[in-house]
Amino acid sequence: MKKRINSEALMQEFEEGSVFFRKPPANTPPPPKPPSSPIQSEPVPSPLPVLEPPVAEQSKSASERDTVIPRHHDTTVDTTVSRYRDTTPLFEKTRRAVKHLGKEAATHRFTVEEKRILKKIEHEYALKEIRTSENEITRIAINYLCEEYRLNKENSVLAKILDLLNS
Repeated sequence: MKKRINSEALMQEFEEGSVFFRKPPANTPPPPKPPSSPIQSEPVPSPLPVLEPPVAEQSKSASERDTVIPRHHDTTVDTTVSRYRDTTPLFEKTRRAVKHLGKEAATHRFTVEEKRILKKIEHEYALKEIRTSENEITRIAINYLCEEYRLNKENSVLAKILDLLNS
């Protein structure tokens, strides 16, 4: 015999006894809506004191300072431009291709140095608790090169290296 759940009693229990499902009192005003723009014209006062950077930090140029994301960053706007902005679709297409499990067997001949480098990369990511493999790394490289070649043809990295090899 299946057990039946009394949904009305359950909902009533949630409404009356649960901290998470309590309805706000009728006289409480609704919470303020966040602004539609990510940039606010006036800074929001922070309950925490604003700490000034040490004098030594102020002497560094803007490009030499470390980037720190403040804990309360309501009015902070990130203006950093990524080096890889124009290659993001390339990265995404490579990621999608490598996500699919390859079933075609292939044999590649690597030098001892190439195998050592692949193992070192795999180990570095293992220390960061990110699992990867020699196979995954080589598939990323192959998919990236092929897609970059498709986009840039004669100006691609692959075309330039093949030209150098054959000159």
